[in-house]
Amino acid sequence: MHVVLVQPEIPQNTGNIARSCAATGAKLHLVRPLGFSVDDRQLKRAGLDYWHLVEVYYHDSFSQLEAKYPNARWHLATTKGGRFYSQVTYQMDDFLVFGSETRGLPPEMLAARPESCVRIPMREGSRSLNLSNAVAIVLFEALRQNGFPGLV
Repeated sequence: MHVVLVQPEIPQNTGNIARSCAATGAKLHLVRPLGFSVDDRQLKRAGLDYWHLVEVYYHDSFSQLEAKYPNARWHLATTKGGRFYSQVTYQMDDFLVFGSETRGLPPEMLAARPESCVRIPMREGSRSLNLSNAVAIVLFEALRQNGFPGLV
């Protein structure tokens, strides 16, 4: 499983997500620009001592990431998604894509793949969930559907 963060802004969220990736074996892809330095002590602290367990890849753009994985299945998490994240059938090599904390995914990215957009249901009037919580929700559903391979 692959978790993609497009232009994340808050180091603590990315650190928490890295910890989830470490615990599940998911690969973490960070798409620049990042809103923090990868040497940021808050990023390191949020990921605790799990960094050695995470495969982290850096990409200069989402198009660079797409070019590297031309046959990938993409699931774009957005509050504008037409389907619930739980209505998707996930495969273990899928890419779960999340946008920045304040802007989400770029509109042009969503417009290019409307069939790939998924959302987490929330009460009316709720704007969004914390990014690390959203990643955990979708990631664990994808893993659940696949029988939690390699996890005990």
